[in-house]
Amino acid sequence: MAKKYIDVMDTTFRDGFQSVFGGRVLMNDFFPAVYAAKEAGIKHFEFGGGARFQSLYFYLQEDAFKMMDKFREIVGPEANLQILSRGINTVMLDTGSREMIDLFAKLFAKHGTTTVRNFDALNDVNNLMYSSQCIKKHGMKHEVVVTMMDLPPGCEGAHDMPFYEKTLRNILDSGIEFDSVCFKDASGTSNPHKVFETIQMARKLLGDDVHLRLHTHETAGVSVACYIAALEAGADGIDMAAAPVSGGTSQPDILTMLHATKGTNYNLGDLELPKILKYEEELARCLKDYMIPPEATQVSPIIPFSPMPGGALTANTQMMRDNGNLDRYDEVILAMKEVVERGGYGTSVTPVSQFYWQQAYANVMFGPWKQVAPGYGRMVLGYFGKTPVEPDPKLVKLASEKLELEPTTENPLDIADRDSGKSIAHWTKVLEDEGLEVNDENIFIAASCDKKGIAFLKGESPLMVRKKGLEPEETTNNNGEVNMAGNYTVVVDGKKYSVQVAEGNADIQITEAPAAAAAPVQAATPVATATPTGAGNVEINSQTPGNVWKILLNPGDSVKEGDKIMILEAMKMEIDIAAPQDGVIKSINVSVNDAVSDGQLLATME
Repeated sequence: MAKKYIDVMDTTFRDGFQSVFGGRVLMNDFFPAVYAAKEAGIKHFEFGGGARFQSLYFYLQEDAFKMMDKFREIVGPEANLQILSRGINTVMLDTGSREMIDLFAKLFAKHGTTTVRNFDALNDVNNLMYSSQCIKKHGMKHEVVVTMMDLPPGCEGAHDMPFYEKTLRNILDSGIEFDSVCFKDASGTSNPHKVFETIQMARKLLGDDVHLRLHTHETAGVSVACYIAALEAGADGIDMAAAPVSGGTSQPDILTMLHATKGTNYNLGDLELPKILKYEEELARCLKDYMIPPEATQVSPIIPFSPMPGGALTANTQMMRDNGNLDRYDEVILAMKEVVERGGYGTSVTPVSQFYWQQAYANVMFGPWKQVAPGYGRMVLGYFGKTPVEPDPKLVKLASEKLELEPTTENPLDIADRDSGKSIAHWTKVLEDEGLEVNDENIFIAASCDKKGIAFLKGESPLMVRKKGLEPEETTNNNGEVNMAGNYTVVVDGKKYSVQVAEGNADIQITEAPAAAAAPVQAATPVATATPTGAGNVEINSQTPGNVWKILLNPGDSVKEGDKIMILEAMKMEIDIAAPQDGVIKSINVSVNDAVSDGQLLATME
């Protein structure tokens, strides 16, 4: 009896990079490994989309569309090249207008995409309908998604098999056209028994001819068991990655799954162990100079309490490490149970995972519910669609008060279409005003990346990559011995970077603006203290670590109480620094992109 052929998608170059490096890997560094993967017989790749779209413009000085073109050139015309899209967000920072969603599909088809995996974090099927139409209109395959996770212990009301059955039936009833169905667990917290029940249910509901697959992560340590359960329940495909960007916060390793399926009736894509070994050796060589965060390679037993996706976990821990408060990570994880439960059980996947993290972080750092993170608040107010269950009414009231927004049940696309700032005409004018070429690609780059997209197009974006080999100026200790350990500030192309060097270790960690799939969102309340210093002067100090995002005023400017002086960026949130009283700005004591510590002097006024 022939073994069942299982389609393997290699997620190394999208989800693997996102889960380990926050997406920050330069294309010319990894393209040799793409050649090796092709030689190893891999024919299905996740090669873009998700946070690997913005990260190229934000941090790598690279064009995602050119990367995609080159990737297609390497693997040839027959390979299935897949991207990740967030329904009404696609790969943008926020809900897109209908014309921007259509432009997304047009451009990703133009630049080599075969298949679009299309999900909504709230499992609101209405949020998948228009994007699916655009995907099919432009000739790509549509893989519709049901997003999964396990709820934190003690929570109930969604994310069980009946909930997923209801979601899948809603997809079928909606008339959405699709080529395959994926159950996607970005946090890797779903338990194997639930996976088996869910895939078995889906197979019965869909019949034998629909391609059905599972995507999960190793973060909670159960990914291999979940994949075996999915295969036994009738799945046709699974996702895997190659070392050193496999396991931990990423997908299980290809070699691990080949080993786990020995002696079974499953043929994992005709992959051969010696060729995969050679591919992984080449990938390890390509990435040898990149700093791998230790948490990216570990299984975390507390993740089921959060739950936090692998791709977001490493980005968030890097931000906490950069901000000097990683010691509070466990507190933030434990604070997420209340945030998830009160927020209506949206799946912990972008962008909802970041909403959860921001709110839990704010609750730990500034006091429970002293702030409402704007993304989280807008979610419970209905601005991203309908949550799986109704959010806590007290929280809805609080969010409405803090954000000065009324709850809504309106289609988010209708809201976006009314926003002139989300129109092609708006971004065409922005490009013209900046003296930049107007074409479809530039319009979408500007619209999806905002000011950072414009900076890229003007050749002004920073290069922010954690790699070994940088050489800071040497220092000596009291004995005259060279000591590389310490914190340094270096300037590269006019940009300031904080560099941390561990004693006895030549490896260097660059501290830069926080890794993010999206630009920071504005905090609900300012976070700063004002200290009188005598002679009528007032010092304005930060109450949180972060980075200086924007400086809005200059010394000599008159201000009224509450006027914004500058904006900090911390954990993907914009934090307003406002004048505590009427007066005149005497000094601005930081610069844009500076790292700011808790209590640091930001400005003075009189």
